[in-house]
Amino acid sequence: MSRVTVLGGCGTVGTVAVKTLLQAGDFSEIIIGDIDFEKASECASNLGDECLSAFRVDATKPGEIKEAVKGSDVVVNCCGPFYKLGPIVLKAVIGSKINYVDVCDDFDATRILLKMDKDAKKANITALIGLGSSPGIANLLVKMCADQMLDTVDSIDIYHAHGGEPTEGAAVVAHRIHSMLADIPMYLDGKFTTVRYFEDSGKALEEDVEFHCVGTHRVFPYPHPETITLPNYIKCKRVTNMGCVLPWEYYSLIQNVVRLGMVSEDPITVKGQKVTPFDFTIAYILEQRERILKETNFGIQRGCLKITMKGSVDGKPHRFDFSLASEGQSMGEGTGIPAALGAVLMHRGKITEKGVLPPEGCVNPFDFLILMQEHLKLRGGITGEGSPLIIESTNHEGQVERLEM
Repeated sequence: MSRVTVLGGCGTVGTVAVKTLLQAGDFSEIIIGDIDFEKASECASNLGDECLSAFRVDATKPGEIKEAVKGSDVVVNCCGPFYKLGPIVLKAVIGSKINYVDVCDDFDATRILLKMDKDAKKANITALIGLGSSPGIANLLVKMCADQMLDTVDSIDIYHAHGGEPTEGAAVVAHRIHSMLADIPMYLDGKFTTVRYFEDSGKALEEDVEFHCVGTHRVFPYPHPETITLPNYIKCKRVTNMGCVLPWEYYSLIQNVVRLGMVSEDPITVKGQKVTPFDFTIAYILEQRERILKETNFGIQRGCLKITMKGSVDGKPHRFDFSLASEGQSMGEGTGIPAALGAVLMHRGKITEKGVLPPEGCVNPFDFLILMQEHLKLRGGITGEGSPLIIESTNHEGQVERLEM
């Protein structure tokens, strides 16, 4: 018997993780843990497999978390926002001495989780954090390039543009707002530093990036964990993470309401009722999103993760560009599938390092990519038909070779 518990298992990301785990067939029991027991039960019923069951759990309460994960071989945590829930969940799972995978993309939560490394080692477990798309697949492609393709690495620039998902949750919008207000970590000139989204330090990094399938878009500083974990495993001078949300009209709306300061979590009185500006702002943004998608005729959801790495080969400058594009694939799929596959690799004994670790610290990129291909039944790409992994190699003379995997 083998059991995996997916916390937040009926959310946008969690549902995909559950489906992926079900298709993989490695676990005889899959527990869908969520605060919304009715929705979790409905999810289990709709998927129609006897190995599925629902469990009510409040991710803010360690006792409930421990009860939900009891007897599990692996816990997959898809509860957001991670800057609030990530540390609570991981501490409870470590206390239960169970292996763990999450999709944490908050840099401040990542720092807190990494501080639990000694506790995880003492419990003799592996806690793999940040295994989604970015962070996650991005980290593994960087590691593959650094280990196998470049002799030396100078810079690692991670870019992403995506949008148009059928639904978008409040946690996603809250994360974007949080990202714009934070001291955003970057690794520049061989040093860890921070920039501010709306200040000169952040504006200096803005650039227009050409993305496969989605066109050219301006990208902005993103506080994703790659900039604080990759330099610890790969010798280089620069690591940045930059991104944007599509369409521009929607992303611009979020920027503008944050600039106006409508993000306080302290209630104010409006016509005799207490209203939290932050909650109002999120509700307003989500309502306007539907209008904007219709007015711009945005069409099908789409996105692209692009990684540019510069360094040397045989003593001469060389550049690699990785583009992982998708049309019709939701952000939930891009995040939930990698997390589930991480749990599968862990269960198969492919991830053995103990402690709290980012993907580049414990996952063999080739093991992951092979499993991704197996899962998606690919003929030539790791994201499905029409959305391949494209690798462009540019040598010191400017000659470009293109490979679609």
